Amino acid sequence: MKLQTQIPLEKQSNNQIDYNSNILLLGSCFVENIGNKLEYFKFKNIQNPLGILFHPKAIETLITKAVKGKEYLEKDVFFHNEQWHCFDAHSKLSCTSKEDLLEHLNTSIKSVNQQISKSTNIIITLGTAWVYNHIETKKIVANCHKVQQKEFKKELMPVNAVFESLKKIVELIKNINNDASIIFTVSPVRHIKDGFVENTLGKAHLISAIHQILSEKSNTYYFPSYEIMMDELRDYRFYNEDMLHPNQIAINYIWKKFQEVWISKEASITMENVDAIQKGLKHKSFNENSEAHQKFLKNLDLKIEKLKVKFPHISF
Repeated sequence: MKLQTQIPLEKQSNNQIDYNSNILLLGSCFVENIGNKLEYFKFKNIQNPLGILFHPKAIETLITKAVKGKEYLEKDVFFHNEQWHCFDAHSKLSCTSKEDLLEHLNTSIKSVNQQISKSTNIIITLGTAWVYNHIETKKIVANCHKVQQKEFKKELMPVNAVFESLKKIVELIKNINNDASIIFTVSPVRHIKDGFVENTLGKAHLISAIHQILSEKSNTYYFPSYEIMMDELRDYRFYNEDMLHPNQIAINYIWKKFQEVWISKEASITMENVDAIQKGLKHKSFNENSEAHQKFLKNLDLKIEKLKVKFPHISF
């Protein structure tokens, strides 16, 4: 008896991820869950240089600046609550020094440009189609930075607006790297602050626009993170205490599904070796000076060196 409906998934035959791949991850907090897994298993990756970006327009702004080589200037940052902020970036980049913020922003933009140029796979996770339009500048922001809500107008991006934004993202990427596989996914995190019905509406707009892109643009793909969470993991035991974010069990489950679809068989074998080393490095001995522990450490060093010969970029 099956106690769970399974979403049918097929192994991707094109541009699978292996240990020679370069991966760029952009988008909502869920993309960082996937990015952390790639980091743990020592894949070459860069994730969210400007921090978490929830909606398509924020990602479009980042890609546009990166591809066109635009720099952030003093007019692009502002002082609020004793810190300097940028409406295009997450608050984790905010700092007390205007100069430091500008340097960080422009360094991040350059790193995104370089990473797009060499990426084999670009993973974009969209969280919501709801955006905040700054009334004074008439600009959609990536983050409000706790500026008073009356300074913004909350809007839902229509499906065609989401589509146009995604279309521009894809075209900009392909202008400098036509070979990269672009993998879209919708975050399983529910944005309840928008409202229950509004959250569903926003996700629907994202999904509709993504599938329109898939039908028009080559080398674009969809991975059903949202659908796996909503259907295969439809139980609150798979959520954190806030009942909104997937817990570690759910993240591991969705990651395994992603691995089945996108990670090559050869890379999966290497992942087992990396995992064994990671667990070995975390091992705590009752007697660090014992002969057995010293032998364990020596064997661990040999495993690391053997792996680094094959993949020089791997570092523990």
